[in-house]
Amino acid sequence: MTNLAIEACGLVREFGSNRAVDGVNLSVARGEIYGFLGPNGAGKSTTVRVLCTLLAPTAGSARVAGHDVVSQASEVRLRIGLALQEAALDDKQSGREILELQARLYGLKASIRRERVDRAIELADIGEAIDNWVRTYSGGMKRRLDVAASLIHDPEVLFLDEPTTGLDPVSRVRVWEEVRRLNELHGVTVFLTTQYLEEADALAHRVGIIDQGRIVEEGTPADLKRAIGADVIVVELQDKLELAADTVRALPRVDEVTIGNQGLTISTSNGAALVAQVAIALNEIGLAAESLTVRTPSLDDVFLRATGHRLVNRTSQ
Repeated sequence: MTNLAIEACGLVREFGSNRAVDGVNLSVARGEIYGFLGPNGAGKSTTVRVLCTLLAPTAGSARVAGHDVVSQASEVRLRIGLALQEAALDDKQSGREILELQARLYGLKASIRRERVDRAIELADIGEAIDNWVRTYSGGMKRRLDVAASLIHDPEVLFLDEPTTGLDPVSRVRVWEEVRRLNELHGVTVFLTTQYLEEADALAHRVGIIDQGRIVEEGTPADLKRAIGADVIVVELQDKLELAADTVRALPRVDEVTIGNQGLTISTSNGAALVAQVAIALNEIGLAAESLTVRTPSLDDVFLRATGHRLVNRTSQ
């Protein structure tokens, strides 16, 4: 048996002239939590749908839980759990009925079914509303129920496509805790797509950054951040960014300068020692920074270096 839970080679998916997934290669080990990070339209959800047998690849191949996603699709479906961005729930059933049906569809015995449904109800955390029709639920309640339903059969591989979108902070943490529990206690492999940088940083053993259908960076969160440098100086500027970048690059102790939409990100081994020199150098060429901030590297800095733009607008939600 291969040690890989997910493997893809040259995976391509096209929609007419649009190549949504463009030659993706993946190797996710059994028992790993893999974070798939990228903005809307990058190809995250399309990749997940191919791996989950919901879309056929245009080219390339993929295997999940040891089975080919095209020729052995039914075997793959028995071994995976899936929660997509849009919850697929019957509005005319109660939350409890949906969980019961999900457990029955997976052929769970009555004694196990009761325990799994009770556990899922606790995770869904919607109180007495569990016996109300789903059409009365809020968006966040539907999301929590959908995630709980995807976990009810303790799948070998769990695909979570932006699972905490729309959840309040407390509910988001509960989902994180359940994902960790399944992974640590039961060895479930988790493939997590997200736009929340802190979610990928908190949960993922490894992260893959996808942009325009291609994986542009991959590694552990710690290694990716370490590659940026010990410190980061963020310079907010509106004009003459190329001139500012060339000026800063000439300074000692500057490891790398990345140009973003609203300024520069400078990698260095000693931000405290360098920040004053950056301010002076910019002032000498007639540029006044709106702000200069020294901090440790984040996954957003990794994303900026890999793609040229940030996901920072999603970190505070």
